[in-house]
Amino acid sequence: MTVQTFVPQGAKAASENTVSQPLHTSDVSVKKLYIETQGCQMNEYDSHRMADLLGDSHGYVLTQDPNDADILLMNTCSIREKAQEKVFSELGRWRKLKEKNPELVIGVGGCVASQEGDTIQKRAPYVDMVFGPQTLHRLPQMLDQHEAQMTKPKQDKIKLVDISFPDIEKFDYLPEPRVEGYKAFVSIMEGCSKYCSFCVVPYTRGEEVSRPLDDVLAEIATLAEKGVREVNLLGQNVNGYRGETFEGGVCTFAELIRLVAEIPEIGRIRYTTSHPLEFSEELIECYRDLPQMVSHLHLPVQSGSNDVLQAMKRNHTIDVYIEKIAKLRKIRPDLHLSSDFIIGFPGETDQNFAETYQFIQDLDFDHSYSFIYSKRPGTPASELEDTTPEEVKKERLAKVQKVIKDSSIAKTDAMLGTVQRVLIENVSQKDPNLLVGTADNTRLVTFIGDAAWVGRFAEIEVTEIKTLNLVYGELLNLEPDVA
Repeated sequence: MTVQTFVPQGAKAASENTVSQPLHTSDVSVKKLYIETQGCQMNEYDSHRMADLLGDSHGYVLTQDPNDADILLMNTCSIREKAQEKVFSELGRWRKLKEKNPELVIGVGGCVASQEGDTIQKRAPYVDMVFGPQTLHRLPQMLDQHEAQMTKPKQDKIKLVDISFPDIEKFDYLPEPRVEGYKAFVSIMEGCSKYCSFCVVPYTRGEEVSRPLDDVLAEIATLAEKGVREVNLLGQNVNGYRGETFEGGVCTFAELIRLVAEIPEIGRIRYTTSHPLEFSEELIECYRDLPQMVSHLHLPVQSGSNDVLQAMKRNHTIDVYIEKIAKLRKIRPDLHLSSDFIIGFPGETDQNFAETYQFIQDLDFDHSYSFIYSKRPGTPASELEDTTPEEVKKERLAKVQKVIKDSSIAKTDAMLGTVQRVLIENVSQKDPNLLVGTADNTRLVTFIGDAAWVGRFAEIEVTEIKTLNLVYGELLNLEPDVA
């Protein structure tokens, strides 16, 4: 489970490490907010919006030091095993802060909050607010309710728990997005209706609900006006988007992408996370027609064995996945492909794993998120018999991760001498004469240039490979400024 201190989108250094400078002023009268974000990019997006909400409604500014905060918020993820216990372990540390400062407000949101509900306050009564992914927009009201109860006797206080699923109501109440950088996430849908046997998302975020088309386009247009040049469309099953149009029709994901590509300032389009079942011919054609589509795709498959896929209730076969990727690579030979793999799913035999291993070699993945299966309470897979020893699972995972890492290294090495389209994002912190940007395949590219070029696209010839994720290059062409 990924855990990070939340910082605004533009506040990451070129190396993508969290910046070390505090994000608040030294004025002791300023109210300060600390957010710990666990898990996926959807949670990162939600944390940004929590900060925007409480900044606009109550004047809170972010701090990276929980000891310095007036509010502590934990945005939780329940994908991995024992996620709940990790949450309570962290809350135990926060309890000590509250003992020192009884006025400190503690809130728990995200998927674990959605699963556990008021159980969180029963186990950790010092938690003041519990809210789900679909109710984070109600944080200002919950905070007001908490403050109103501060002077009441304990027996008169009500528990502040809201883990309901009010569809996409939250997007109607979120403030206009703030921009701090040249990339932005845009959430276009919530939830998932696929009900894979191992996954808790349908139970913690609800069924698939798409935002109206006009709302999505208006948000992206606003971001573009404020300097954003790359958008990353987000959803648990993002390519299953079906947004209502102004005329009452339905806009597909491929149609949405074509409309986004018409916004002049948007020079690059990404999306995550997609599902093979929704990877349509129309979406493949977008890669043919739209240069804004990056030659990088994250398409989770989870296993290379049809038997395991059936047990996972993925509702597609390996042949279908291979066929879609083959069509896409015919259009984009330089495509970098990444995926998700669950190793050691209940019932996975040696033969099943051998099929997965061969599949990974054949598809030549750039990188992946690969994990040993984690039993999630309440999911159908949690009832399946699992007789594979843990040591065998670890050996299988190590083999998978090695072959993918070797492939990733080879793909970085193959960039030498190639020309990459790069979004220039920062001046290097180590050398003010160097600029840092990202290529389509997510590698960082450093080259000599003028700080005035930040925010523009450039063609860079790669002249040196530094690390797995960092290359050096020389400027060949600077694209015109669209601002």
